Amino acid sequence: MRVVFMGTPDFAASILDELKEQHEVIAVYTQPDAVRGRGKKLVPSPVKELAVRAGIPVYQPKTLRTPEEQDRLSELAPDMICVAAYGKILPQEVLDIPEHGCLNVHASLLPKYRGAAPIERAILAGDEQTGVCIMRMEAGMDTGDYCISRSCDIGDMSCKRLTAELAEKGAYALLSAIYAIELGNVHWTRQDESQVSYAPKIEKGELNCDPAEPMATNLRRVQASSDAHPSKCTIAGKGVTLLAAKAVEGEEAAAMGATPARGEVSFCAKRLFLGCADGPIEITEVKPDGKKEMSAAAFASGVQGIKTGKVIWERM
Repeated sequence: MRVVFMGTPDFAASILDELKEQHEVIAVYTQPDAVRGRGKKLVPSPVKELAVRAGIPVYQPKTLRTPEEQDRLSELAPDMICVAAYGKILPQEVLDIPEHGCLNVHASLLPKYRGAAPIERAILAGDEQTGVCIMRMEAGMDTGDYCISRSCDIGDMSCKRLTAELAEKGAYALLSAIYAIELGNVHWTRQDESQVSYAPKIEKGELNCDPAEPMATNLRRVQASSDAHPSKCTIAGKGVTLLAAKAVEGEEAAAMGATPARGEVSFCAKRLFLGCADGPIEITEVKPDGKKEMSAAAFASGVQGIKTGKVIWERM
C-alpha cells in the first residue's frame, strides 16, 4: 500500500521504521526543525532523521490548511495516511484525500487520555495500565473509532522505556490494521463518550519535584520525566535534574537514620534521600546543571555539609 507517514518524536520514528519494511512509504511529514541547546542549533526530528537515512522524501510544512499543501498531498496520491504523534490536527480536506482514510497510532486506551501527552498523564495519574489504539481519524482530537487496542502494564517503567514499549506495540498493531483493511474485514469500535478523559501537553516545569508534595506525587513526576520534560529541583541551592527515584520503606529509612523532614536532605550509606510531605524518597541518578549524568551517591559526595543533615532541597 502507498502510505504517507506523519509523525515527529522517537515514538513515531520507531513506528515508521517498521512500517517502511512492509509498505511503500512515499513521503514523510514531520514538524519543522526545532532550535535546541545553548548553541541554538536547528535539530531535525527523529522521524526526519530516519526518513533521510531511508531515502524517503520529507516535507515539513508549518500548516496543512493551505490549498497549496493540500494539493501537494493530493498529487502524492497515497492509499492511506498513517499518523503517530505528528503534533498537528489534520483538517477535513486532508482526511478526505487517501482512498483508505487516515489511521492514527494513539498511545492510550481510548477514550482515556485524548490529547498530546497520554503516556505522561497515565504515569502521573498512577494508572496500572495504559496502551495503544489504532484509530480512524476524524476532524476532532482523537475522537475517531478504533479497530485495534493493545494494553501494557506501566509498573515502574520510565517514560522513555514505556514510550519504546508502546511504540513497538503500536507499530505491529498498525500493520495488523492495514492488513485487515486490505482484506476488507476490519471492525471498528465507537469510543464511549461517557469515559472520555484528556491528556494536555506537559507544561514547562510541571514535572519539577516539590517537598510540599507527597512521596507518590514526586516519584511519578520523576517517572514521567524525559529529556523534553525533565524533573528538577535544587539541592543545596544547586539545580539538579532527577533521572531516577524509588520509594523507600519507612522502617528501612529509619534503620539507616535516613529520616529527613519535609524539604531536608539525608545522605546515609551512600544513598540520597529527599524529605517529602509524608516521608522520604530515594534518588538514584541525577544530572547536575552543566554536568554529566551521575549516580546520586557521586553527586552527594560533592555537596558540602550534606552529612550534617542541614542541607535543604526546594522546588525550582
